[in-house]
Amino acid sequence: MEALYLLVPLSIAVVFAAIWLFFRMSDDGQFDDLVSPGWRILQDDDRAPADESSIGAKASID
Repeated sequence: MEALYLLVPLSIAVVFAAIWLFFRMSDDGQFDDLVSPGWRILQDDDRAPADESSIGAKASID
């Protein structure tokens, strides 16, 4: 029973800290754009650009 005297105020403090942290991040713009990063990953092009120096280097190796 004595543990409740510590755990209840501690849990209330943790809840208020989480709510404060959420609103602070929301005010800083953390949650403004949730869609673009996902689309950026899908549209990422990992191929190297085909410029003349890379084409010449490949031809000299072969």
